[in-house]
Amino acid sequence: MIIGVPKEIKIHEYRIGMTPASVRELTARGHTVLVETDAGKAIGFTDAHYLAAGAEIIRSAAEIFAAAEMIVKVKEPQEIERSLLRPGQILFTYLHLAPDLAQTQDLLRSGAICIAYETVTDDKGGLPLLAPMSEVAGRMAIHAGATALERSHGGAGVLLSGVPGVAPAKVVILGGGVVGSNAARMAIGMRADVTVLDRSTETLRRLDNEFRGAAKLIYSTTESIEHAVLEADLVIGAVLLPGAAAPKLISAAMVKKMKNGSVIVDVAIDQGGCAETSHATTHSNPTYIVDDVVHYCVANMPGAVARTSTQALNNATLPFIIKLAKMGYADALSSDKHLRNGLNVFRGQLTCAEVGVAHALPTVTAESVLVISA
Repeated sequence: MIIGVPKEIKIHEYRIGMTPASVRELTARGHTVLVETDAGKAIGFTDAHYLAAGAEIIRSAAEIFAAAEMIVKVKEPQEIERSLLRPGQILFTYLHLAPDLAQTQDLLRSGAICIAYETVTDDKGGLPLLAPMSEVAGRMAIHAGATALERSHGGAGVLLSGVPGVAPAKVVILGGGVVGSNAARMAIGMRADVTVLDRSTETLRRLDNEFRGAAKLIYSTTESIEHAVLEADLVIGAVLLPGAAAPKLISAAMVKKMKNGSVIVDVAIDQGGCAETSHATTHSNPTYIVDDVVHYCVANMPGAVARTSTQALNNATLPFIIKLAKMGYADALSSDKHLRNGLNVFRGQLTCAEVGVAHALPTVTAESVLVISA
């Protein structure tokens, strides 16, 4: 198979779909990998590294899209990239379609086979291709929140850890999954006063066993969320409904009642955000203030630590890339239910029910389209 790896063009996005080590695994199996020139340069992966791994270096993204049977990326395709997709071409990347009608419509019109990292599953009910970036984002969220709490960034001027004689900051984490548990570990390590809310009693028990009293673990209800958020110095939005738009757990009315100078880090912004006052920002302009509450809503947080993130992501995606290249999309998707759960768009048809609900669009099952295409 001919696999294309274009340079990411989203603002301040320095990750790349495949490392030289991943490319070597594919070329050793007889596949052709086309990498756009300087695609990994910003994080220390030069064209020479890719050439040594057996890749061909291509001057432009347009040439890669024209030649490749499968495109491997990190972030959702931007408008210019979507215009380059063609019928039957495989796109393997993060998509986050639920909050993005324009992208959904463009991918449907493209006729491409679009597989989203964030909805691929595993035998344990997890999301193995989302988990590495969730780990990074959860850990980064505490650093971002601690910075935003500084007075020079619009915050209340509160040190997360406090000092002897001064209480630490109150950190409230909405969701105890991969993002939330990683955020909690960091916040506990920084000696903050940590509260985690989740609707799963199993999750709360797991975190209780891990943290052993170092964090308060509260069952999530509207009342408990409101009470915790209004007391918080820093709120981490870490909720996830796979493939679907994030639930709005923090209302605009709630934000108005929050402490002046408190901070919301909405990690759920990729799926639309869990606060009504949240909208996506970038690393170049990461925060804004609503009702004296600082909002940090960068939609590609792991892009700030792009080398670590790229390596972690490739560790998870490489087996699926190899399977798609070896078997082709039809056999790979038919034989692997977990990869099949990643199928969001198939030749003009929407195959992710949650995205259909978000945009009031008709959907079909992945199983039905794969039978039709056989």
